[in-house]
Amino acid sequence: MQQQQAGMEKATRREWIGLAVIALPCLLYSMDLTVLNLAVPHLTADLKPSAAQLLWIVDIYGFLVAGSLITMGTLGDRIGRRKLLLWGAVLFGAASIIAAFSTSAEMLIAARALLGVAGATLAPSTLSLIRNMFHDPAERTFAIGVWGTSYSLGGAIGPLLGGALLEYFWWGSVFLLAVPVMALLLVVGPILLPEYKDPEAGRLDFASALLSLVAVLAAIFGLKWIAEDGFSWQPASIIIAGLAVGAIFIDRQRKLADPLIDLSLFRSRAFSTALAVNMLGCFVAFGSFLFTAQYFQLMLGLSPLQAGLWSLPSAAAVVAGSMLAPLIVRRIRPAYVIAGGLSFVAAGFFIMSRVGGADSLAILVAGTFIMALGFGPIFILTTDIIVSAVPPERAGSAGALSETGAEFGGVLGIAVLGSIGIAIYRGVMADAVPDGVPVNAADAARDTLAGALAVAAELPERLGAGLAEVARDAFHQGFVLVTIIAALLTVALAVVVLRVLRNAGAGDAVREGAVN
Repeated sequence: MQQQQAGMEKATRREWIGLAVIALPCLLYSMDLTVLNLAVPHLTADLKPSAAQLLWIVDIYGFLVAGSLITMGTLGDRIGRRKLLLWGAVLFGAASIIAAFSTSAEMLIAARALLGVAGATLAPSTLSLIRNMFHDPAERTFAIGVWGTSYSLGGAIGPLLGGALLEYFWWGSVFLLAVPVMALLLVVGPILLPEYKDPEAGRLDFASALLSLVAVLAAIFGLKWIAEDGFSWQPASIIIAGLAVGAIFIDRQRKLADPLIDLSLFRSRAFSTALAVNMLGCFVAFGSFLFTAQYFQLMLGLSPLQAGLWSLPSAAAVVAGSMLAPLIVRRIRPAYVIAGGLSFVAAGFFIMSRVGGADSLAILVAGTFIMALGFGPIFILTTDIIVSAVPPERAGSAGALSETGAEFGGVLGIAVLGSIGIAIYRGVMADAVPDGVPVNAADAARDTLAGALAVAAELPERLGAGLAEVARDAFHQGFVLVTIIAALLTVALAVVVLRVLRNAGAGDAVREGAVN
């Protein structure tokens, strides 16, 4: 009874100020994912990387984040969440300075790799600190809402701040945004953030850490290869190798006294279902965002800046949905709120599937806005269920699993939905290229819409206009099919949520299977 009452203690002013401190590195983490894309043309002109080096500059950060999450989440449970967060801040700040003043492509790749390892400390550390700082279920749900909103804000303001810096300074300036934020975290973190760790944690198994890193990196690398170049045996073999290493990793966890991942976490149906919903939400979100960005620019002819501005309403919708979710679940069970969010997402996809004609921009903006409004509650409440369904000493591991699942879902969505859209485009274009287009140009046009438009711009006006029209029609058909598939998947997911998570209370340990 005393434990139950202790679990309902209200947070003090220190915890709420500490939450603001926690939000800073989260905001910065998502900003770092977006600002580099703006800097690519500038750093390419300066460092002159090869095509392969440029891909590694862009991708290595996300790869190392995904591959290191499980290890970092478990490490925080063992050595202390605050300690890991502060050490991560030191590494992130130092790597940001190295990246900003890189003099070669190799130096920038190494700096981005260090940023990825440091970035992997942020999400599980901050999420597990919230689990321990906020004992009252309603307050914890609200705190996780703030935590999730900080990621959305970082993604929204990253391109704006990055664009402003690039307007007046060199490309490396976008990386220096991290330095004052991390310095502030190092100053106030030890004062405002309490330390937590598992008092009974054993030593870290380095073999398991290596196996998890290899398994995640191989799977994500293979999926990204398929998303960019289509299916072939090379990326498929890499994915299979990653799955094989993953199987070895899981078997090792069953035998260890102190495993890197406690597999008993998955005995909770609520934990497993919330993890799956979070991952599949990222699947449809990232898979559709790939096509939405292209539709704004290649179909509607908007500049990157214009496309970014028209994307702001959806960014605001995610923030609104994230902040409203904790208020709504005070009156309505999380399962119904999550299912409602999924219904909004499905409605947004169905609206987007009607795009076409003079109202295309309005339809696309409305569809993405409604879809984003639904995604906010989904990601906040599934994360809340995941961390609330485990004991506090395992919060770091649970948070790492949540973030790893989200990374997998995003890459898998881009690979699967992207492959479907590209297959439709290429199937339509196989026989649709107008007569008179040179063979090499026709091959490029059949590959991607961007390639077709580039070719069309170099052809005689009438022939080029005809090629652009059929290419846009082919892309439109693929876009419509992808949005309909995403909508149907989302509806099915809503049904599963209502069946499995109906007993999950807002921020409470789940009745039908919380891990003890």
